[in-house]
Amino acid sequence: MKEGHPPEPGRDTAIAWILEQMQMYGLSVEDLQAHGCFDAPPPPPAPPAPIGPVYMSADGQHWDGSGDMPDWLQRAVNAGQSIEHFRVG
Repeated sequence: MKEGHPPEPGRDTAIAWILEQMQMYGLSVEDLQAHGCFDAPPPPPAPPAPIGPVYMSADGQHWDGSGDMPDWLQRAVNAGQSIEHFRVG
């Protein structure tokens, strides 16, 4: 057992199974290394860019366009204002 690895249930069984499979298929550690088995995992994908406000009022209230339309925007649209009037950018 390597230093730093506390005893874990099933660890010895797992190691024995891996060694048995390697023997059965004639594999060496070098074979596994050549196929990238010990390479570092790829970094996780970058998180999606946050969606900024898509619609904004003159008072600074904003809405990203997802979910229900907020009251301030619904009132403006009901009063005849175009939603595009509030689009940012």
